[in-house]
Amino acid sequence: MPSLDALDARIVLLFAREPRVGVLEGSRRLGVARGTVQARLERLERNGVITGWSPQVDPAALGFPVTAFATLEIAQAAGHGPVADHLRTIPEVLEAHTITGAADMMVRLVARYNADLQRVIDEVVAAPNVRRATTLIVLATEIDPRVVPLVESL
Repeated sequence: MPSLDALDARIVLLFAREPRVGVLEGSRRLGVARGTVQARLERLERNGVITGWSPQVDPAALGFPVTAFATLEIAQAAGHGPVADHLRTIPEVLEAHTITGAADMMVRLVARYNADLQRVIDEVVAAPNVRRATTLIVLATEIDPRVVPLVESL
């Protein structure tokens, strides 16, 4: 399990807050050699601490302002794999997690409007192993996905 030392944490925080800062500018701000920052970034990526450098995209700005979470109950004999494979084919499914409790999977999805959400849910439950879906529509996002406070707490 990778652990972060103080410099790793400072590097992660800088690039999480300002992903376009660049290695040279980052090294200047952190007061360490450019090669040190580059090597540590590469190690953090290799160890799976940093998982990507892509821009964050707001689905609402793309015309998908409705966000919902759906819990899925699936046929246990077939496992989660076939359902996950089916969900990957639906562009509106943003993420899916195997969970504990009464349901088997939790899915975050988006839609163009509330009635369009029905179409998306119909696609989700079209997987042969999905027995039931329960959907919750998001009214407001109080905390966006984040990791900076977690890194700061280390």
